[in-house]
Amino acid sequence: MAGNLGGEFCLVCGADPPLYGERMCEPCVRKRVELVKVPENIPWVRCARCGIVEIQGKWVQISEEEIWDELIQRHVQFHKNAEDVGLALETRTVSDRHTLLHLQVEGVIEDLLFKEEHTMRARMANGVCLTCTRRAGNYFEATVQLRSTGRRLAEEEFTALRATLDKVLDELADDPMFFITSEGPVTGGYDIVLGSKGLARTWGRHLVTHYGGQVAESNTTVGRKDGVDVTRLTLLYRKPGYDIGDVLRWRDQLWRPATWTKDGAIMSRIDRQERTGASWRDLESANVVSQMKDHTMVDLITQDQSVGEFLDPSTWQMTSIRLPWDHVRTRKVRVANIEGEWLALHHLGCDEEEVAQA
Repeated sequence: MAGNLGGEFCLVCGADPPLYGERMCEPCVRKRVELVKVPENIPWVRCARCGIVEIQGKWVQISEEEIWDELIQRHVQFHKNAEDVGLALETRTVSDRHTLLHLQVEGVIEDLLFKEEHTMRARMANGVCLTCTRRAGNYFEATVQLRSTGRRLAEEEFTALRATLDKVLDELADDPMFFITSEGPVTGGYDIVLGSKGLARTWGRHLVTHYGGQVAESNTTVGRKDGVDVTRLTLLYRKPGYDIGDVLRWRDQLWRPATWTKDGAIMSRIDRQERTGASWRDLESANVVSQMKDHTMVDLITQDQSVGEFLDPSTWQMTSIRLPWDHVRTRKVRVANIEGEWLALHHLGCDEEEVAQA
């Protein structure tokens, strides 16, 4: 037997030091210690309808590389004493359902460097996520009704309102209930049926913030589950028949809505420097006389302190106009044709946004 009497020796084979771990020599340690334990087959589930993946009971949208990382983290067991672990992965697709994952792993245990290679098979099974199950059953929790006050909205205006829902969905965190069950035009507006009350309310707040108007909610009880009433939400959004920057006749004067508020709008008078808050009820009597999309930006050919001249874009004749109260000589003038006469408009913040978008 190797080793000196009274000295240290390997408890397995009797070899002389150096010894590691539980008093074993390097060859005996390497025979008995595994850096990683890798299963031969690992299952995972993908929704057969929409392609999202089930991860620990939750359905999420992740890339193929993220799937392999997740499976390795969940199923590969590293030695509890391993340090400085490194892992390299190479995949090979065997079929639509089977992928081989080749692992090269190295790490340090008891000051000994271990290098191992393993292969495991990722086996995909088809499933159906909660969202697709509910969509297939026409499940819904809320209906958002897009309507208008003051005038009937054009189709492109409803299209613009509807597009904001996609923007809201992009900005929100992934939620399996954030889906659209059905949608389409109805008499006097547009209806969207949604899988989530939270999504409906978030979208409603977005519409009010960016387009003004009012939101009204009503709930209908459709049953009971686990002793709790099951309700469905109807959210009615009424967009005002005017937008920020339009010209309105209100209180026998011409005004432009400058910005929305929670309960109405800040109105800016055209003929003089005056601003006032107005509620939606106050504005019920307002009439749109010129929409912002119909305004024209013109260069003044001549100007003095109060009057400027420009070429009428419809007749190409020289036309005089009273300059707005906040006129800047180097800035183009926004004009609106109201009842056959040109009116110069003062400058609002939305005018700069329109120029930037153009």
